[in-house]
Amino acid sequence: MIGTKPVWACAISLALYLVPGLARGVQSAPPADRAAAGRIVRYENEHSDAHVEPARMDGQPGLAVVFAGTKDLHYYAREETVPSPGLQLKVEASSSGVEFGKPVFPQWQTFVDSAGKTVEVYAGDFRVFVPIRKPAAATPTNAQITARIRGIACTSQLCLPPFDRTLTVTVDLGTMSTWPQLSPPTITPPAIAQPTIPAHGTALYYLLAVLAGLSINLMPCVLPVLPLILLRLIDQSKRAGGRRLASGLAFSAGVVGFFAVFALVSAIINLTTGAVLDLNSLFRYPGAVIVLFLAIVFFGLVMLDVVTLSLPSAITSRQGVTSGIAGSAGMGFFAGVLSTPCSGALLGFVLVWAQTQPLLVSSTAIVLMGVGMALPYAVLVLVPSLIDRIPKPGHWMEVFKKSTAFLLFFIAVKLTLAALPKDRLLNVLTYGIVFSFCAWMWGKWVDFSTPASRRWTIRTTAVLIAAGGGLWLLPMPGRSAETAIDWQPYDAKLVQQAVSQNRPVLLDFMADWCTNCKIVDRKVYHDPDVARLIRAKGVLAIKADTTVIDYPATKDLQQVYGEAGNVPVNVVLLPDGSQEKLRGIFDKGQLVQILNRLPEATAHGGEEKLDHNPKSG
Repeated sequence: MIGTKPVWACAISLALYLVPGLARGVQSAPPADRAAAGRIVRYENEHSDAHVEPARMDGQPGLAVVFAGTKDLHYYAREETVPSPGLQLKVEASSSGVEFGKPVFPQWQTFVDSAGKTVEVYAGDFRVFVPIRKPAAATPTNAQITARIRGIACTSQLCLPPFDRTLTVTVDLGTMSTWPQLSPPTITPPAIAQPTIPAHGTALYYLLAVLAGLSINLMPCVLPVLPLILLRLIDQSKRAGGRRLASGLAFSAGVVGFFAVFALVSAIINLTTGAVLDLNSLFRYPGAVIVLFLAIVFFGLVMLDVVTLSLPSAITSRQGVTSGIAGSAGMGFFAGVLSTPCSGALLGFVLVWAQTQPLLVSSTAIVLMGVGMALPYAVLVLVPSLIDRIPKPGHWMEVFKKSTAFLLFFIAVKLTLAALPKDRLLNVLTYGIVFSFCAWMWGKWVDFSTPASRRWTIRTTAVLIAAGGGLWLLPMPGRSAETAIDWQPYDAKLVQQAVSQNRPVLLDFMADWCTNCKIVDRKVYHDPDVARLIRAKGVLAIKADTTVIDYPATKDLQQVYGEAGNVPVNVVLLPDGSQEKLRGIFDKGQLVQILNRLPEATAHGGEEKLDHNPKSG
């Protein structure tokens, strides 16, 4: 069903038409009412459309957002089972002078995803009802209402990019009593699925927990940190017996400490929500992924001697042993963090079982996994003769340590690539460079001989640059309903069809590597006035991606629109056949001036339904 080269495509069409009467011959709404319709998502033969119509439920007026689509394409119903937080299906309505209540969703269906997990979804044909509370006295009879639909759609094979669609409908609020009546759905609460696990003794599962933790040391995600561990163990082997033992056990305690923290968080979540948490859950939260990415990059910089980890001399002069213990414990905790994305089948089995047991039993099992992971290092510390078999220190250790830094950078990027969407990934990687520069300022621009005032000035500057860069690059970009523009991917046939119907078209020629394009997007297309005008004038908004040389938009930018190839270039195709071009970074007032000359959208102008089968570049 799925081709060898999946085509990521998503299209939406808007149409304005009179609401048809009911099949029984009863008119569903006055002729003045109109329904908004459009494509929500599409992938190959799978699709889902939606339209908005006035309706009533339990005597309360509102809007019915009616979905129609294929069965395999589904939306997620519950936040607890959605692939990424916040991407469950959401429906909102807004209009000047009208207040809306909480949407009423139908009964969900169960769906077994590709990982064998049963999840609650909405699929095929269903409707969501958004109730209208009492409109304000000054609200016009004919109200323009915007329905916003957000979420992520998946098939049995893959998930499509998150979507954000808006549909607009004009209704006559004076005839609410005549709107068709809907039956309220019957919602069955989800049962908390308990894994079926053989009923063996608890002691056996405790043993499995230790073995699962022991196996973590062979996981690919932990391998890059093993050289750091070995170097620390070699260094510890040179110390006196008491210091060696204390530092080695501190490392083991750091490993166990991570699993203890995880057990605490798991217990809190399980008691409050009933959800079963696994180690991979960490990577479902972009914020946690970013923190982990920066932590791994930081440790890589430490391996390159860009930054030196040490406590202030005032502390180390009195507590020299403490700094070694703290460093060892921190390294152990870090090794536990790195183990999270590589939990194997045995580890996952024990973890799921643990969270179905009483609190004391489950917490003990999770902590025992940490004991299993820390066990080899504790043995090496307790039997120092084993460390003697490691080659003697020399130049190879310095090369080995610096090589480890690049392994850590590889792991950092690998984790980030797998967990973050493309647009955010670029910002996070860019901030990684800013963060590394600031760490270099902190560690190499000054030393202990630098005057205190200059040292703190430089380091304060490094912190301010890091903080400013983080505030600029790391926040998740979001758009409100007022700033949402329904961008379509570039398709020459779609553009030609709109032009033939005298519909204005806005072409934003951009590229992923184009910094000025992102500035235009933020300064102009995130502006509520611009977004409102584009919707009001019925403009077909096209994102013309020229990132790669053989993309259709790249070729047409030169061959059809006569541009040299530099982006950003914004082209407005007017209904009279003329064009307006805005090159480079421009002010929103220039685009607003062009849009203001366009007529308001009509049923045969701005929101005519278009046949759209987009092709990605």
